[in-house]
Amino acid sequence: MKKVWADWEERYLRNNWPDMSDADIGKRLGRSVESVRTHRYVLGIKVDPAQWAPEEDAYILEHWQDQTDEETAAALNRTPNAVYTRGLSLGLFRRKAGVNKWRRWTQEEVSYLRDNWGMVTIQGISRKLGRTEAAILNKVQELGLGAFLEHGDYITLHQLLVAFTNTGASDTYKLKSWIENRGMPVHTRLIKEKRVRIIYLDEFWEWAEKHRSFLDFSKMEPLALGEEPAWVAEQRKKDFKAFATQRKDPWTPAEDSRLIMLLRMQKYGYAELSEMLQRSAGAIQRRCNDLGIKERPVKADNHSEEAKWTEADFEILADGIRNGDSYTEIGRMIGKSEKAIRGKVYFVYLTERADKVREMMGDQPWGSGAPVPTVKQAVHLSRTRTETKAMLEQLAGVLYRRTLELKKVDYDHYFQRAMCMNWDDLHSCCAAGCEDCDACTEFIRIQPQYCVRCGATFYERKENRVCARCRAARKSQAFRKYQRLYGGRRNNE
Repeated sequence: MKKVWADWEERYLRNNWPDMSDADIGKRLGRSVESVRTHRYVLGIKVDPAQWAPEEDAYILEHWQDQTDEETAAALNRTPNAVYTRGLSLGLFRRKAGVNKWRRWTQEEVSYLRDNWGMVTIQGISRKLGRTEAAILNKVQELGLGAFLEHGDYITLHQLLVAFTNTGASDTYKLKSWIENRGMPVHTRLIKEKRVRIIYLDEFWEWAEKHRSFLDFSKMEPLALGEEPAWVAEQRKKDFKAFATQRKDPWTPAEDSRLIMLLRMQKYGYAELSEMLQRSAGAIQRRCNDLGIKERPVKADNHSEEAKWTEADFEILADGIRNGDSYTEIGRMIGKSEKAIRGKVYFVYLTERADKVREMMGDQPWGSGAPVPTVKQAVHLSRTRTETKAMLEQLAGVLYRRTLELKKVDYDHYFQRAMCMNWDDLHSCCAAGCEDCDACTEFIRIQPQYCVRCGATFYERKENRVCARCRAARKSQAFRKYQRLYGGRRNNE
């Protein structure tokens, strides 16, 4: 039930407001703050603008942010509650009367925020300036500095990929191809409790110059990442030209029919077909495999005088790789097919990636910095195939003779070397360091072992529960069982 206001309570309210706040009056009268405020509005007790001089209003407007209510009240000979109420009537806002929690931004703080926004984390700026993160974000919005990730000398990985591909496709392939395989420098930055992958532009351009043959700058708009190095414009022209001469869109039925017709004529090689169909030699070869076409382009005559590589051709090839030209363009300058260029590059540098070849070759002439092929690579290279196969045959013969010698060994009790635990058959040496078996004092006899499967006695330096013959029989038995259980299922699938 509402408590009716008495006459003396109304007189007390009229005489003491606004010198006393609504809360203080409510405590004296035993009423709530809302009750005092509501009845005050009913009685029409409000701030009279005529009671405040223009000079006082100007002082309040000037010092509202840098002075507390107590300081302003002392300067104007008013109560803090009166100052706070007058500020509200002038359109000023503060959370609580008598307390000023806002601290004005100094010029040094604003300069620090402008210089480090986007470079230092929001948490770091907050700790440096002694302000909350909300205060930092509000000031950023007031200054119009923009988003955090758009104000530094870096961009996010997704922004970079969108700039290069003009699509918002998945970044999975780029993560594998660009970062893991080619080592593009990527950093991680914490933005509001979220880690974002970023790339510094100066590091990116340095990496892109080394891998410009791999990147396609024709898909990236000029100045999409800001100021570009001088070599980017020239590389973009080369990529536009390469894209115009080699289409990468899906094959049409009309193109398939034309390819079949040209192949059946048996007149054109990869170079001629690539120019007529505007497809790369690799694309033509893959399309032939996909369609199951038996005919193939005419092979080039690699043994004629015109087909031989000259020093001038190698110089053009080396300069083209250094300048970032495509293999198709280099082939046109030399007069050879793209397939021939790729084959020659792999023949010397064991890779077709022009970026790797450029790094190995440097400023030296063609062939400099070429790696030594492995045995697997040497078998398939014409320049090392004969020598490698001959060495492998010799090695196989030595191993075969050594195997026969080991098989002929009969574990005689008087043959000390064969029955000694310290002897190493593979390296033909003694583990104890003895050179003369007859004068050796470190002899340890191989202990007999018994096979749990057949019960036979066998001698081996390693401890085994099954002899060698039973181990081979077990493997054959397991293989036959696997074929019975899963062999037919695989064929049906």
